[in-house]
Amino acid sequence: MTVDLSKLQDEKRLLLTVPLRPVQGNRFQPTGFPDLGAATFNAPMLNGDSAACLLVESPQSMANRMELTIWDPGKNELKDFAKGMSYVRVVTEKGGHLTSSIEEAHRLNSVYIENANDQEFRNQLEKEMEYSAKNPINRKKFVNTVSKYDVNSLLHGVFLESIGGRLRVTRALSAFIEAEEVEVVASGGVKNDHVQPGTEKGSERTAAEGFGNVPYPREEYAAKKINAYFSLDISQIRGYGLEVDAEQLLILLGLYKIRALLDNDLRLRTACDFTVASDSITADRPQSFELPGRSELENDLKVAIPKCKSMFAGNDGVTEVTYKFK
Repeated sequence: MTVDLSKLQDEKRLLLTVPLRPVQGNRFQPTGFPDLGAATFNAPMLNGDSAACLLVESPQSMANRMELTIWDPGKNELKDFAKGMSYVRVVTEKGGHLTSSIEEAHRLNSVYIENANDQEFRNQLEKEMEYSAKNPINRKKFVNTVSKYDVNSLLHGVFLESIGGRLRVTRALSAFIEAEEVEVVASGGVKNDHVQPGTEKGSERTAAEGFGNVPYPREEYAAKKINAYFSLDISQIRGYGLEVDAEQLLILLGLYKIRALLDNDLRLRTACDFTVASDSITADRPQSFELPGRSELENDLKVAIPKCKSMFAGNDGVTEVTYKFK
């Protein structure tokens, strides 16, 4: 193994603050929420003053993006270096790929997995974790069952509410992006209709129908600082009670997802494209830990995954279930 994990041995969490900047220019488009728009807030600065800040990307969105760093959408399977890890593939009655626990936001609690095989797989999960509404959760059985069928759920969390309202794994890997000292950049545009612009007197076509020239306002932002924040809860990973090889696999996988996101997947929206604004990435905690390179992590994962083969279902880690459309 080339990545030295000894510096994390006595740490509770790995914390990273990564400075970002727009790939071009100064403006960027933040995430928006229904009936809310951009999530702006005031926060105290180091000098004691407060400043306008902005949530650029939410933890839930960052989780989805990190999950997909190990997935090959062209082949509908794990990337080569990640093959062998456990996950659930959902196919149609004709055998075509429908979705997977990697792609689904709720992972093992996806409605397509829960209702697959006439809920046979759901019942299998309940049986293997020895769940009873009348008894305390057998945490060891629960964790082992989750890792057997979707080890990524131990990093990104899962809530098997269809089985019981207590079967939760919180996120061990979390991230978000914030901007400090932001200003609104107000602009606008127009949707042009060169066939029926709708400006002539007595036009019967309206913008509501999709016709005519339609002007619109637009708000983007500029910021003095933009930071991506990452947290890997090593204490939580140790608390699963897994073997050392499994703990190392989860830590390496978490580090890889952070590195892969920063290297490749920071085009969050059409007008929101970032790049890392520093030459190296060193942790806030522990301060001596530098985020390894992607090739190093890929190579170590190729070694770590086979060591955990006995934890995973099937020969290749893939459990296939069928979802029937009604």
